Amino acid sequence: MAPIKTNNPYASYFDFFSKTGKDAVTPEPPPLSGLTATGGVISDYEDSGTYYRAHVFTSSGALNVTATGDFGTTVEYLVVAGGGAGGGRAGGGGGAGGYRTGTGFAVSPGPNSINVGAGGAQTSGAGNDGTNSVFSSITSEGGGGGAGSGWPGGGNLAAGTGGSGGGGSYSGAPNFAAGNTPPVSPPQGNPGGSGVNAPVASGGGGGGASAPGGTATPPGAVAGSGGAGTTSSISGTSTAYAGGGGGAGYGPGSAPNTETAGTGGVGGGGPGNSTGAGVSGTSNTGGGGGGGSTLYPAGGGGGPQPGGSGGSGIVVVRYQIGSQQTGTAKATGGAISYYGSKTIHAFTNSGTFATTASWSAANIEYVIIGGGAGGGGSQGGGGGAGAYKTGTTPIGSHPVSTTIQIGAGGNGGAGSPTNTPGVAGTPSYFGTPITSPGGGYGGFGAAGNPGGPGGSGGGTGYDGNIGPGTGDNFPGNLTDSVPANGWGHDGGLGVTPSNYGSGGGGGAGGVGQQGTPSKGATGGVGIQIPSTFRNPQSATALGGEGPTSAPTPNGFDTSGKFWFAGGGGGSIYGPNPSPDGGTGGGGPGTTPFAGAGNAGGNATGAPSPTNAGADALENTGAGGGGGYVTSSPASTNGHRGGSGLVLIAYPT
Repeated sequence: MAPIKTNNPYASYFDFFSKTGKDAVTPEPPPLSGLTATGGVISDYEDSGTYYRAHVFTSSGALNVTATGDFGTTVEYLVVAGGGAGGGRAGGGGGAGGYRTGTGFAVSPGPNSINVGAGGAQTSGAGNDGTNSVFSSITSEGGGGGAGSGWPGGGNLAAGTGGSGGGGSYSGAPNFAAGNTPPVSPPQGNPGGSGVNAPVASGGGGGGASAPGGTATPPGAVAGSGGAGTTSSISGTSTAYAGGGGGAGYGPGSAPNTETAGTGGVGGGGPGNSTGAGVSGTSNTGGGGGGGSTLYPAGGGGGPQPGGSGGSGIVVVRYQIGSQQTGTAKATGGAISYYGSKTIHAFTNSGTFATTASWSAANIEYVIIGGGAGGGGSQGGGGGAGAYKTGTTPIGSHPVSTTIQIGAGGNGGAGSPTNTPGVAGTPSYFGTPITSPGGGYGGFGAAGNPGGPGGSGGGTGYDGNIGPGTGDNFPGNLTDSVPANGWGHDGGLGVTPSNYGSGGGGGAGGVGQQGTPSKGATGGVGIQIPSTFRNPQSATALGGEGPTSAPTPNGFDTSGKFWFAGGGGGSIYGPNPSPDGGTGGGGPGTTPFAGAGNAGGNATGAPSPTNAGADALENTGAGGGGGYVTSSPASTNGHRGGSGLVLIAYPT
């Protein structure tokens, strides 16, 4: 305020100041801040003047709280379990994983455990249940598998209960299942819908987080649709989770096929099918898988088609932070974080990268990884990793929007008696010009089925006289210019002669290894992403550990975390002396292995496997492990490849 005026020449002048500010007697208080924690994919965003930080977990880990802040130690959470698989042979849709959310949950200093549930594996019978997701003391139950029909010989294979229940099969019996099991309040899911038999058969839909599964429409012309999921913006992006899978139509018979498969529920539920396998639930949503058809040809005969696998779950934890703890993005899309003077957008699901009018960067830096392939069933080879690309590119005038696709991981192949190879991964892309192909499928045993080609090739079944799948670029090393189709390597051979060790899937950083008479092969090593993207706040969530032994092929860096696109391990025939499934993606060391390609199966004797193999981690682009066999028909399916990833960075 202005000085007080006076006619006294000896008077003093006084300035009056507020209690805070540069010239204040009382210092300005420091800005408020929130928790300091690591884990998950970091997403910072502002909502109506309040700043939040979300930790998005698409694979298991821990929220490690290293310091408390001014806003307390309570957090908000979203916990979605893995969805159930759809049933086979005109089966019901898989139930969505349990959906639970809440506020005011107190976290403890140090690690707070996170487990992200896997989706149920596909099968030609009743769908497998999804597995639970857990945040500290909060558990969401895996979705129930859809009902199926036995093969051969028919039979009524009931749906599974869970977070949401599986839909009923075409048998017409009330074999759909309840949701919200075990019960919690508010409910974590809903029941599945009923199938119908006569005069035209179709399956019911799996339950979703906000609605029951649909009932097949009498007389069965339309299968039941999956129940709708629930939308949440806790991650910073409005996303629907936990939709149920659609029921299946019966498939062609001697009469024209008139059945219509059910649609998947909003929230990642996979549609059913009337002429083939059900569609899998979307990764990181907990969506249920769609039911599979019978696929009878006209006049009879044929065989069952499997339901789609369930989508993996997700855990998101968020809390308030101060404005000085974050930055300001010049684009939207994905989970946004700030590290090393860069703004990073991490896409774990498909979406749009859209610049704003304030954009000033000439180029963006990117990493694009395709979906990994599934391992082969019944003594199968490991799945190949998706292709790995990194570089910089201009993205045109602003504002501009670019479509981001995240490639899905391929399902594992079926075990005995069906015996099929794994399924190839699908491409990831940043706009159509920059595409990373998916990995090549792992071959299966018995007939020495070869692995498939892809970003990296799949491993061969145990017969070493059959060639492996080829990668897009082999040989290669990081001192070369970036290959047009991204980094990828060949899969490995089975052992020669055909006595039982299957080949490993190729990785972005090295070839899949060859099986031996006593061991399934190790998958090819992955690649560590550039330092731009190695934010230590996310160190426990993205990618795998580096190998701990000798340097990897081609001189790649072998230290630390953030490894991606490793190949899946090959499996081995169980009764063979000292059986050992191959490690995934460059092992040895701790789990997860380098690049997070996972192990192939082995067994010392049915039905007690010492290692049944494993799916690859989501959002790593790694290959899944091969399924083991002990004696016909005792075998397991191959394992699913990991979905892909797109990372984008520019100066903050």
